Amino acid sequence: MKTIADIFTFKRVEKKYLVTQAEKDMLTAEISEHLIPDPHGRSTICSLYIDTPDYLLIRNSIDARTYKEKLRLRSYGTPKNGDKVFLEIKKKFKGVVYKRRVSMTLKQAEEYLSQGTRPEDSQIMREIDYAMRLYRHPTPRMLIAYERDAYFVKGLPHLRLTFDSNLRYRSDDLLLEDGTEGKPILPEGRYILEVKTDGAMPIWLSHALDKFRILPSSFSKYGTAYREVTSAESSTDKKGKHEYALSV
Repeated sequence: MKTIADIFTFKRVEKKYLVTQAEKDMLTAEISEHLIPDPHGRSTICSLYIDTPDYLLIRNSIDARTYKEKLRLRSYGTPKNGDKVFLEIKKKFKGVVYKRRVSMTLKQAEEYLSQGTRPEDSQIMREIDYAMRLYRHPTPRMLIAYERDAYFVKGLPHLRLTFDSNLRYRSDDLLLEDGTEGKPILPEGRYILEVKTDGAMPIWLSHALDKFRILPSSFSKYGTAYREVTSAESSTDKKGKHEYALSV
């Protein structure tokens, strides 16, 4: 069976749900006969989001209703220079997600991001390179890490369920090789459930979600972290202005 690390192009619908530990346990127990755990088991995913100095890509993504676009460098676990990572461009248009990515070593990825040295000449690499030039060579702006429990579904190879927990971020020390430490995005015991499919959701899954009153939620990991960072910066600016006002 192919794992998610073996796939380089995606076209699918992704639905997200915020769930508690109890809801996760009840749901997986209810549909366990349909699920095949990912052979890698629980994995740690690190995503280094690439953006402009003023966060243009995530601001557009938050404001847009029809089209969204993100650039990121992804690793599974903390990589070293020679380990494989994935440079990705992710687009969402009218609810459908299109993701294309290329694999390279961490060293090659960092050289590309800092110097523009392309590790290969492929159609996907040219698409990513075009986006990089379009946004005037954006740089790493946010690192987001989390643990993922993933499941395939028997008889439905294009359906996948993932549960992401312990979401955390940092906006400094933006190197994948420096580990996964960061500030929490969600309270402990909360998960992001994503249902990824190339078509309609099966009836048994819809019924199970309805049974436990698990409702769709619009949630962006990068968007939430961006709001946290800008909110903190805004509070600092206001505090600084207030302190200045008291001193004059």
